[in-house]
Amino acid sequence: MKKNSRNSFPTRRSLRQFILGLIFRHPVPGTSIIPILPDGRIVLIRRRDTGQWALPGGMVNWREDIPRTIRRELAEETGLQLVKIRNLVGVYSAPDRDPRLHSICVVVAAEVRGEIRVRDKLEISEAKAFRAENLPRLEEFSYDNGQQLKNYLDGVTVLR
Repeated sequence: MKKNSRNSFPTRRSLRQFILGLIFRHPVPGTSIIPILPDGRIVLIRRRDTGQWALPGGMVNWREDIPRTIRRELAEETGLQLVKIRNLVGVYSAPDRDPRLHSICVVVAAEVRGEIRVRDKLEISEAKAFRAENLPRLEEFSYDNGQQLKNYLDGVTVLR
């Protein structure tokens, strides 16, 4: 850090750059959820920014753990309530998995209930339930969500 010439304290500009570097040079934790309705259908969302299908999920808020993030994001994006987290599908941490930022995504399969209703209309344009045989093709998914769903359907747990 650059030091102020009059004392040994860093300049405001160098301190700001240092703090921004700390924040943005570290991966951001997030979640993706594979919501499974009681009849076995899987709920997907359509993102407004890409127009593509995706798994519900998002970034972990300050002082929030992964289960709380899952409950919050599920409710915001689909209107559904978490009944039970079934299993860990994987942890996805490749630096290029999301072009917006370097994030580490914890993916879970979860039993859910309720009426599908998009609450976050700025981010999500649609939420819909699909039977496994009618899911959109991999290339119709945002980012690596299609691969995450495929790993779940294949019954594999991934650490990437």
